[in-house]
Amino acid sequence: MANCYFCGTEIVPPVYRSSECPECGKDLKICYNCEFYSEGSHWDCRESIPDAVRDKDRSNYCDFFRLGRQSKEEKENKTAVDAFNKLFGD
Repeated sequence: MANCYFCGTEIVPPVYRSSECPECGKDLKICYNCEFYSEGSHWDCRESIPDAVRDKDRSNYCDFFRLGRQSKEEKENKTAVDAFNKLFGD
């Protein structure tokens, strides 16, 4: 199940550049909704993108985009757990 990064609403593929969340109206084809988004990676992406995407919360033309499966809250929780584990060990 894929979820809108902003509100957590379930998103049914496919997602196009013009797609918006039916609940909150935010763009869906954004870095934060992408499976390859990885904060801290080169340009925050696990793919070999040729240029940095500056507005990660706005629709873009990335050819690597693949709808991810986590909402903002889930990603924040994972980031917090990862930071805790890095600080105190697994």
